[in-house]
Amino acid sequence: MKLRWMRAPGIFKILFPDFIWRYNSGAKKVYLTFDDGPIPESTLWTLNMLKEKSVKATFFCVGENVHKYPELFQKILSSGHAVGNHTYNHLKGWSVDTQLYLENVIMASDLINSKLFRPPYGQIKRSQAKHLLPEYKIVMWDVLSGDYRKDITPEECLKDVLKTVRPGSIILFHNHQKSEVNMRFTVPRLIDELKLQGYEFDVCQ
Repeated sequence: MKLRWMRAPGIFKILFPDFIWRYNSGAKKVYLTFDDGPIPESTLWTLNMLKEKSVKATFFCVGENVHKYPELFQKILSSGHAVGNHTYNHLKGWSVDTQLYLENVIMASDLINSKLFRPPYGQIKRSQAKHLLPEYKIVMWDVLSGDYRKDITPEECLKDVLKTVRPGSIILFHNHQKSEVNMRFTVPRLIDELKLQGYEFDVCQ
Protein backbone atom coordinates (compact mmCIF):
# COMPACT_ATOMS: atom_id res chain seq x y z
CA MET A 1 0.00 0.00 0.00
CA LYS A 2 1.41 3.38 -1.05
CA LEU A 3 1.35 6.08 1.63
CA ARG A 4 0.40 9.41 0.09
CA TRP A 5 -0.18 12.79 1.69
CA MET A 6 -2.53 14.47 -0.72
CA ARG A 7 -2.97 17.40 1.66
CA ALA A 8 -0.44 19.08 3.90
CA PRO A 9 -0.56 17.91 7.54
CA GLY A 10 -2.84 20.08 9.63
CA ILE A 11 0.01 21.24 11.87
CA PHE A 12 1.47 23.18 8.93
CA LYS A 13 -1.76 25.12 8.55
CA ILE A 14 -1.73 25.89 12.27
CA LEU A 15 1.89 27.09 12.13
CA PHE A 16 1.28 29.16 9.00
CA PRO A 17 -2.32 30.43 9.15
CA ASP A 18 -1.51 33.42 6.92
CA PHE A 19 -0.65 31.20 3.96
CA ILE A 20 -3.26 30.48 1.29
CA TRP A 21 -4.03 26.76 1.38
CA ARG A 22 -7.41 26.87 -0.31
CA TYR A 23 -9.83 29.51 -1.60
CA ASN A 24 -12.92 29.20 0.61
CA SER A 25 -15.22 31.48 -1.38
CA GLY A 26 -18.04 28.94 -1.56
CA ALA A 27 -17.83 28.89 -5.36
CA LYS A 28 -17.38 25.60 -7.17
CA LYS A 29 -13.94 26.55 -8.48
CA VAL A 30 -10.55 24.90 -8.53
CA TYR A 31 -7.10 26.37 -9.13
CA LEU A 32 -4.58 24.47 -11.24
CA THR A 33 -0.97 25.35 -10.44
CA PHE A 34 2.28 24.23 -12.06
CA ASP A 35 5.64 24.50 -10.29
CA ASP A 36 9.27 24.63 -11.45
CA GLY A 37 9.01 25.90 -15.03
CA PRO A 38 9.35 27.23 -17.50
CA ILE A 39 10.83 24.13 -19.14
CA PRO A 40 10.51 24.02 -22.96
CA GLU A 41 8.98 20.58 -23.54
CA SER A 42 6.79 20.37 -20.45
CA THR A 43 5.61 23.98 -20.19
CA LEU A 44 4.91 24.35 -23.90
CA TRP A 45 2.83 21.18 -23.87
CA THR A 46 0.97 22.43 -20.80
CA LEU A 47 0.21 25.79 -22.40
CA ASN A 48 -1.09 24.17 -25.58
CA MET A 49 -3.26 21.75 -23.62
CA LEU A 50 -4.72 24.53 -21.44
CA LYS A 51 -5.50 26.58 -24.53
CA GLU A 52 -7.29 23.61 -26.07
CA LYS A 53 -9.32 23.17 -22.87
CA SER A 54 -9.97 26.93 -22.46
CA VAL A 55 -8.56 26.86 -18.92
CA LYS A 56 -6.33 29.35 -17.11
CA ALA A 57 -3.78 28.28 -14.52
CA THR A 58 -1.03 29.67 -12.27
CA PHE A 59 2.64 28.95 -12.95
CA PHE A 60 5.08 29.25 -10.03
CA CYS A 61 8.32 29.85 -11.91
CA VAL A 62 11.95 29.35 -10.97
CA GLY A 63 13.93 32.51 -11.73
CA GLU A 64 16.85 30.60 -13.24
CA ASN A 65 14.49 28.95 -15.74
CA VAL A 66 12.88 32.28 -16.59
CA HIS A 67 16.37 33.62 -17.30
CA LYS A 68 17.10 30.65 -19.58
CA TYR A 69 13.77 30.70 -21.40
CA PRO A 70 12.43 34.28 -21.39
CA GLU A 71 10.33 33.77 -24.52
CA LEU A 72 8.53 30.84 -22.92
CA PHE A 73 7.88 32.87 -19.79
CA GLN A 74 6.39 35.63 -21.92
CA LYS A 75 4.20 33.03 -23.62
CA ILE A 76 2.78 32.07 -20.22
CA LEU A 77 1.88 35.72 -19.61
CA SER A 78 0.55 36.41 -23.10
CA SER A 79 -1.68 33.35 -22.83
CA GLY A 80 -3.46 34.97 -19.88
CA HIS A 81 -2.14 32.77 -17.10
CA ALA A 82 -0.98 33.98 -13.69
CA VAL A 83 2.61 33.60 -12.50
CA GLY A 84 4.28 33.42 -9.11
CA ASN A 85 7.78 33.47 -7.63
CA HIS A 86 9.33 30.08 -6.79
CA THR A 87 12.80 31.42 -5.80
CA TYR A 88 15.67 31.83 -8.24
CA ASN A 89 17.40 28.48 -7.61
CA HIS A 90 14.58 26.29 -6.26
CA LEU A 91 15.91 26.47 -2.72
CA LYS A 92 14.88 24.30 0.21
CA GLY A 93 13.98 26.83 2.86
CA TRP A 94 14.60 24.55 5.85
CA SER A 95 18.27 24.13 4.95
CA VAL A 96 19.06 27.66 3.82
CA ASP A 97 19.98 30.71 5.88
CA THR A 98 17.09 33.19 6.02
CA GLN A 99 19.03 36.09 4.52
CA LEU A 100 20.27 33.95 1.62
CA TYR A 101 16.75 32.69 1.02
CA LEU A 102 15.32 36.20 0.92
CA GLU A 103 18.05 37.37 -1.46
CA ASN A 104 17.22 34.45 -3.75
CA VAL A 105 13.55 35.41 -3.79
CA ILE A 106 14.52 38.99 -4.63
CA MET A 107 16.69 37.75 -7.51
CA ALA A 108 13.71 35.91 -8.91
CA SER A 109 11.46 38.93 -8.45
CA ASP A 110 13.66 40.91 -10.84
CA LEU A 111 12.41 38.56 -13.56
CA ILE A 112 8.98 37.56 -12.21
CA ASN A 113 6.68 40.49 -11.55
CA SER A 114 4.25 38.89 -9.13
CA LYS A 115 3.07 39.20 -5.55
CA LEU A 116 2.45 35.44 -5.38
CA PHE A 117 5.09 33.18 -3.84
CA ARG A 118 5.31 29.45 -3.29
CA PRO A 119 8.25 27.90 -1.40
CA PRO A 120 9.90 25.00 -3.25
CA TYR A 121 9.11 21.64 -1.64
CA GLY A 122 6.72 23.54 0.63
CA GLN A 123 9.74 24.19 2.88
CA ILE A 124 9.93 27.57 4.55
CA LYS A 125 11.05 28.74 7.99
CA ARG A 126 8.87 31.01 10.06
CA SER A 127 11.65 33.63 9.95
CA GLN A 128 11.59 33.54 6.16
CA ALA A 129 7.82 33.73 6.02
CA LYS A 130 7.79 36.67 8.43
CA HIS A 131 9.88 38.74 6.01
CA LEU A 132 8.00 37.63 2.88
CA LEU A 133 4.40 37.98 4.03
CA PRO A 134 4.34 41.82 3.96
CA GLU A 135 5.28 41.65 0.26
CA TYR A 136 3.79 38.38 -0.98
CA LYS A 137 0.75 36.16 -0.78
CA ILE A 138 2.26 32.77 0.03
CA VAL A 139 0.23 30.20 -1.88
CA MET A 140 0.51 26.57 -0.83
CA TRP A 141 -1.91 23.83 -1.93
CA ASP A 142 -4.97 21.85 -0.98
CA VAL A 143 -4.23 18.88 -3.27
CA LEU A 144 -0.72 17.56 -3.92
CA SER A 145 -0.98 15.48 -7.10
CA GLY A 146 2.24 13.53 -6.53
CA ASP A 147 2.85 13.62 -10.29
CA TYR A 148 6.61 13.45 -9.65
CA ARG A 149 6.39 10.10 -7.87
CA LYS A 150 7.70 7.03 -9.69
CA ASP A 151 5.82 4.59 -7.45
CA ILE A 152 2.36 5.57 -8.69
CA THR A 153 0.83 5.05 -12.10
CA PRO A 154 -0.80 7.82 -14.13
CA GLU A 155 -4.16 6.19 -13.47
CA GLU A 156 -3.53 6.22 -9.71
CA CYS A 157 -2.47 9.86 -9.88
CA LEU A 158 -5.71 10.85 -11.60
CA LYS A 159 -7.89 8.75 -9.29
CA ASP A 160 -6.32 10.16 -6.13
CA VAL A 161 -6.60 13.79 -7.26
CA LEU A 162 -10.25 13.35 -8.23
CA LYS A 163 -10.95 11.72 -4.86
CA THR A 164 -9.32 14.59 -2.95
CA VAL A 165 -10.40 17.70 -4.86
CA ARG A 166 -13.16 19.91 -3.43
CA PRO A 167 -14.50 23.43 -4.05
CA GLY A 168 -11.69 25.93 -3.62
CA SER A 169 -8.89 23.39 -4.04
CA ILE A 170 -5.48 24.61 -5.15
CA ILE A 171 -4.07 21.64 -7.08
CA LEU A 172 -0.30 21.29 -7.44
CA PHE A 173 1.30 19.80 -10.55
CA HIS A 174 4.82 20.25 -11.91
CA ASN A 175 6.51 21.22 -15.15
CA HIS A 176 9.65 19.11 -15.10
CA GLN A 177 10.94 15.82 -16.45
CA LYS A 178 10.20 13.72 -13.35
CA SER A 179 6.50 14.57 -13.48
CA GLU A 180 6.04 14.37 -17.24
CA VAL A 181 4.28 11.03 -17.62
CA ASN A 182 1.83 11.40 -14.75
CA MET A 183 1.16 15.09 -15.40
CA ARG A 184 0.43 14.68 -19.11
CA PHE A 185 -1.97 11.83 -18.43
CA THR A 186 -3.71 13.34 -15.43
CA VAL A 187 -4.28 17.03 -16.15
CA PRO A 188 -6.40 16.89 -19.34
CA ARG A 189 -8.55 14.08 -17.95
CA LEU A 190 -8.90 15.90 -14.65
CA ILE A 191 -10.07 19.04 -16.44
CA ASP A 192 -12.65 17.12 -18.45
CA GLU A 193 -14.02 15.30 -15.40
CA LEU A 194 -14.18 18.40 -13.20
CA LYS A 195 -15.97 20.34 -15.93
CA LEU A 196 -18.53 17.53 -16.09
CA GLN A 197 -18.96 17.92 -12.32
CA GLY A 198 -19.70 21.62 -12.77
CA TYR A 199 -16.36 23.06 -11.67
CA GLU A 200 -14.87 26.25 -13.05
CA PHE A 201 -11.15 26.99 -13.22
CA ASP A 202 -9.54 30.17 -11.96
CA VAL A 203 -6.07 31.59 -11.28
CA CYS A 204 -4.53 32.31 -7.90
CA GLN A 205 -4.57 35.94 -6.84
